[in-house]
Amino acid sequence: MNISKMMPISEFISVKEDKNGSLKEISFQNESSFNFAFDIVDAIADREPDRRALIHISRDGSERIYTFGDIKRHSARVANYLSFLGIQKGDHVMLILKRHYQFWFVMMALHKIGAVAVPATNLLLKSDFEYRFKKGKIDAVICTAEGDVSYEVDKAVKGNKHIRHKIMVGGRRGDWRSLNKDVRFFSSHFPKPEGDAYACGDDPMVMVFTSGTSEYPKAAIHSYRYPLGHFITARYWHNVDPDGVHFAISDTGWAKALWGKLYGQ
Repeated sequence: MNISKMMPISEFISVKEDKNGSLKEISFQNESSFNFAFDIVDAIADREPDRRALIHISRDGSERIYTFGDIKRHSARVANYLSFLGIQKGDHVMLILKRHYQFWFVMMALHKIGAVAVPATNLLLKSDFEYRFKKGKIDAVICTAEGDVSYEVDKAVKGNKHIRHKIMVGGRRGDWRSLNKDVRFFSSHFPKPEGDAYACGDDPMVMVFTSGTSEYPKAAIHSYRYPLGHFITARYWHNVDPDGVHFAISDTGWAKALWGKLYGQ
């Protein structure tokens, strides 16, 4: 494989393969300044704005196709919206978004802001959220409108003075903000932060909770270097074709969604 043809990743990864295409050696460079949203997604959008990035099929069969240019614009709107609400670098934002296409927009937006994304499953109940809100020091929640999960969040939020915002995707009720409606009023351009405001390298990027099969779930934090490692996952395990379509069914509340259908792919 000639990785130089896979710009912009060649700025950060070098590989050596044997004659059969198996990986022999991999090295990383410039990773201390790496930010997946800006350096991969937006960089591809700048070079090939019409390149297909995501195919989403809704439960009713509706098909949506988003290009890299679309994701850059939508994530910028979300980043501007969340910044307007006061969410900033280092804040912890829990995402309970099932398989909604907005997950990809919100993840890139949080990476651009520098806020820490905390994926969570919609199967959690009041006590599960209470534990995660406390351990994860959650500042905001972005939640699906489907099912009863937002009601469980409401139960857990009572008495929690740390959570500043509750944002709903796909609906609106009570004191929840509506991402779908509110984000329309914000700019589709989000400039790259400068200096210490720019999140990259060893800054915390994602916090995932372990399954808790033997004890209480533990919070595992990944830095902005984390996506680079999943080049191996996508290229040499999943055999992803840059011009093909990769399918992964995982709910976005699980870590599988990060290494199965986002970073490497």
